[in-house]
Amino acid sequence: MADRILVFYGSYRSDRAGIRLADYIVDGLKNRGADAELVDAKAVDLPMLDRMYKEYPEGEAPAPMEALAVKIREADGFIFVTGEYNWGMQPGLKNLTDHFLEEWFWRPAGIVSYSAGRLGGAHANLAWHGTLAEMGMVVISSTVAVGQIANTLDESGTPVGDAGKSFERAFGRFADDLTWWIEASKRQREHRAPPF
Repeated sequence: MADRILVFYGSYRSDRAGIRLADYIVDGLKNRGADAELVDAKAVDLPMLDRMYKEYPEGEAPAPMEALAVKIREADGFIFVTGEYNWGMQPGLKNLTDHFLEEWFWRPAGIVSYSAGRLGGAHANLAWHGTLAEMGMVVISSTVAVGQIANTLDESGTPVGDAGKSFERAFGRFADDLTWWIEASKRQREHRAPPF
């Protein structure tokens, strides 16, 4: 059975360059045999966090939250595609993520960041490591940081120039690393139930 991987993307801006990166990742994972799906925070459109999913009585959570909780629980792994706002996380993606907790447990996550500048969202990338680990995910050591995104992927999401070639190489290694951890976590769950 194909690995089920959710790719989360969180920009709410009208001119979203990062969506081309998120789409590339979903297509790239599918080409590698994964069952990958994009979860766009803007499309899901959860309200600012008032109550977490677990704080609603059973069957009373808003329908988009309920549907996403099921997808998260059924996933084998996650990728967070994040831009960087003033050295920090995109609020839309963070808000979506914070609605859930136990649903994330015991699965690996990878981080792909981007920016219009040279650093490729490195500050947001680093900030996500601690957040995802606190939420019960195993964050893989491989990461991808795409600087000057407009010079790396064209508007259709096709890698361009030397930056695009470098990104393609980095994505291959990143996807291999995530796949290894997905396989390891599946085997461990078959061997022994999580401790909580």
